[in-house]
Amino acid sequence: MASVTEKSVDEVVEKAPSPAAGLTEEHETMRDVIRNAKLATEKEHKMTLWQGLKLYPKAIGWSILISTCIAMEGYDISLVNNFYAFPQFNQKYGVATTDSSGNVTYQVPAAWQAGLSNGAVVGEIIGLLINGWVSERFGYRYTVISCLVLVIAFTAIFFTAQTVVHLQVAEILCGIPWGVFQTLTITYASEVCPVALRGYLTTYINFCWGIGQMIGIGVIMGNLWRTDEWAYRIPYALQWMWPLPLIIGIYFAPESPWWLVRRGKLEAAKHSLLRLTSLDRETDFDVDETVAMMVHTSALEQKITKGASYLDCFRGVDRRRTEIVCMCWAIQNLSGNSFSNYSTYFLQQAGLSDDTAYAFAMGQYAINCAGVFGAWTLITFGIGRRTLYLYGLAALFVMLMILGFLGLASDRNAASLATGSIMLVWALCYQLTVGTVCYSLVAEISTRRLQIKTVVLGRILYNIVSIICGVLTPYMLNPTAWNWGNYAGFFWAGSCFLCFIYTFFRVPEPTGRTFAELDLLFEKKISARKFATTDVDVFAEHVEGDMMKSYHDQIAISSMNIKV
Repeated sequence: MASVTEKSVDEVVEKAPSPAAGLTEEHETMRDVIRNAKLATEKEHKMTLWQGLKLYPKAIGWSILISTCIAMEGYDISLVNNFYAFPQFNQKYGVATTDSSGNVTYQVPAAWQAGLSNGAVVGEIIGLLINGWVSERFGYRYTVISCLVLVIAFTAIFFTAQTVVHLQVAEILCGIPWGVFQTLTITYASEVCPVALRGYLTTYINFCWGIGQMIGIGVIMGNLWRTDEWAYRIPYALQWMWPLPLIIGIYFAPESPWWLVRRGKLEAAKHSLLRLTSLDRETDFDVDETVAMMVHTSALEQKITKGASYLDCFRGVDRRRTEIVCMCWAIQNLSGNSFSNYSTYFLQQAGLSDDTAYAFAMGQYAINCAGVFGAWTLITFGIGRRTLYLYGLAALFVMLMILGFLGLASDRNAASLATGSIMLVWALCYQLTVGTVCYSLVAEISTRRLQIKTVVLGRILYNIVSIICGVLTPYMLNPTAWNWGNYAGFFWAGSCFLCFIYTFFRVPEPTGRTFAELDLLFEKKISARKFATTDVDVFAEHVEGDMMKSYHDQIAISSMNIKV
């Protein structure tokens, strides 16, 4: 892939517009900015994975730390979905029911179960919308720290809840900071690392989700023997184990240099970059060149994108980018993910004991984590994000069709066992491709200037689609409702096929591209299928604007200080 046309730096700089009379010094400064940006871009393209690991070990560590915030959401989701089987939990928050034998049992009403499960999603949507403004105004670090403080406060509602209404309030309120974490972690990971590491750090967030779920299941299993209220209060209390160490660590984390550049704090951006990189450098890293590249990219985006509001996400070139980000998120659910989550149900139908079926469910959570490392391996071999999405959706479609045809089998026990087993294989394929690669795609396709808001809109659509799929799937499988059973596989296969068609025509290949190159490819309205092979030269574009002027002024001030 040719990412930029091969030209000497001097040749590129000569293409800069001639200065007006009396502006020779300013023109020379602009030439230096373009020259430095060009050099930094070339170095990023030549940087190998090993060189990136040696140059940015601190950035990797800080990104991993902030991404761990996502584990808190995975932990709580695993709690609320499994507490409905806890007799102690049901006795506290449920209502008494009498079966045909006269035995009294307690059960949380279905309406409240749906409310608790979707309450967090409602809170997340609120948090996502707030994050689009707050994080860009106050910075990533302070936004995350503030949200962690809120988690500490809202967890107290979980721990002391006396009625199901209190739990509902806690789910909605905790969903607000979780919504912030869902997008801020992706943005930070994409902005603190070079092109060579971007795919790995953004997809690591999916691993954190799986880790949180596995810890939640482990805590639940560890409290199964208890017969008192602590069976569910201890798991809730353990949510306090996350925020404090994260607050301490994130307080010392460097701010995103891209955010600092957008705010015009160029010296702070340099300091942040130096904190993100190592002194043991294999490459001839130059902080001034890297900041110049960020300035040039930001100036180019100012030229393409006039505003930075939610409405601007639907204007001009950015409308296409917003659409793709939203659909990449939605495809995670539309490809049949909610159907595969019922593997335990089919295994139980096959006659497996609850404990064995539960062990299979644990295995599926482990698959979710292992799939991330598998995706890293595929990325390392040079397979692109678009390619992984396309082939992943094709494989998922085939398996969903097989699941549908298993509904024709006469031996229902054998069919149910085969269905549950294939669903586990489906989950592995999903995590190797669509489930993991999505995090990288949404981080790369959106513009820097509107990234947070674009990813927020995409995640909101994801949550809406998740609610719809979460309501439809039980109806499809429940014997007292539609009772489709395995035939639901045909429905999701059709949905998955439509996702494949959309991906083929609309989702581009961002692998190996700098943010500025992606901006230019979208501005020139290059077809998604030609992104990987189209040559672009971002330094042939004339850019000015406030960002370049600010950079010029700060360089001038630095020069004056040196002379003094």
